[in-house]
Amino acid sequence: MANDAEEAVRSYLTSVKEDLMTGVSFMIPFVTIGGIFLALGYAVASLSNNVQDVFSSTGTAGWFLAQIGVAGLTLMVPVLGAYIAYAIADRPGLAPGFILAYIIQQGNVLQAAGDVIGLQGGSAGAGYLGAIVAGFLAGIVARWFKQRNVPEFIAPMMPVLLIPVATTAVLTPIMLFVLGVPISIANAGLTNFLSNMQGGGQAIVLGAILGAMMASDMGGPINKVAYVFSVGLISEGVTAPMAAVMIAGMVPPIGLAISNFIAPQKYAEEMYENAKSGVLLGFSFITEGAIPYAAADPARIIPSVVAGSAVAGAASMALGVTMPAPHGGIFVVPLSNQPFAFIGCILLGSLVTAAIATGIKPEFEVTAGSAQSSDD
Repeated sequence: MANDAEEAVRSYLTSVKEDLMTGVSFMIPFVTIGGIFLALGYAVASLSNNVQDVFSSTGTAGWFLAQIGVAGLTLMVPVLGAYIAYAIADRPGLAPGFILAYIIQQGNVLQAAGDVIGLQGGSAGAGYLGAIVAGFLAGIVARWFKQRNVPEFIAPMMPVLLIPVATTAVLTPIMLFVLGVPISIANAGLTNFLSNMQGGGQAIVLGAILGAMMASDMGGPINKVAYVFSVGLISEGVTAPMAAVMIAGMVPPIGLAISNFIAPQKYAEEMYENAKSGVLLGFSFITEGAIPYAAADPARIIPSVVAGSAVAGAASMALGVTMPAPHGGIFVVPLSNQPFAFIGCILLGSLVTAAIATGIKPEFEVTAGSAQSSDD
């Protein structure tokens, strides 16, 4: 009896892992296209010394490239949710997974949801972790509807009309008010916390916190709070936090790419392909390049990147590194007061991440759900 229960749990976990990896594998091309085109946009803009203005230089080559890059990085998170739902429920789950994962990335929608129930918060989206939740819920609910017995004349409408609409209708209140509102409230609370950390001898601690926040959800609400907080200080002439944030945001893709290169047996084959662009994405300050790794194995990857980015952020603040540009990555390093220290902090954090990730990850076959076959 105990063996049967253990086998059932193992089978279920294997299924969950496979569903998650399906979403990750479909997401990777969006990460790659978005990251590379955005990096190209920065590179082209740097030739005319207007990296900081690439998004406002409408009609320029850099601007067009950046638009493609932003599109890829914007779509990748809903695609993750969509194909997790697709793996669970097939075609009926695809649209609900995409739409629900997309809507909880819209900060203004989440803020409005908070206003409806009388709770004020920030305006950050739910990030890739929210998309994973949306994908699994959409898939599970859509599969439940698929298993209902319906009259024969209704059956043809189920996969393309009734199931997608019903799934979306059932889950929208949950995603907005149960998941979204707490995220908005936490966003506001984090901003106030960081504001109280300014001044005094807390620079190193602040750098570590900002670094950890940048890596914790890689483009999600916690990441956005740290980034927006630091960008806001630039106008006040305080540019050290921006350097810590940019450095910390560059660490996860680079560190995980290094880990993947030195221990490819610990990652899925498609991840090795993702690693090839990871260094470029990292140096371009595109933290999202690490999301495929984190989505596939969050329990091990998130602590690894948080540790590396916290170390990098703390080192940056300790050394007094500054950065007056809000984005641009490697292309704006010359604007720093200490370019070599800036790069050194990136490498330090990346090596910490690579060492931890490589040390704590088992062979991929075990984590990918092949434990059952290995026991046979």
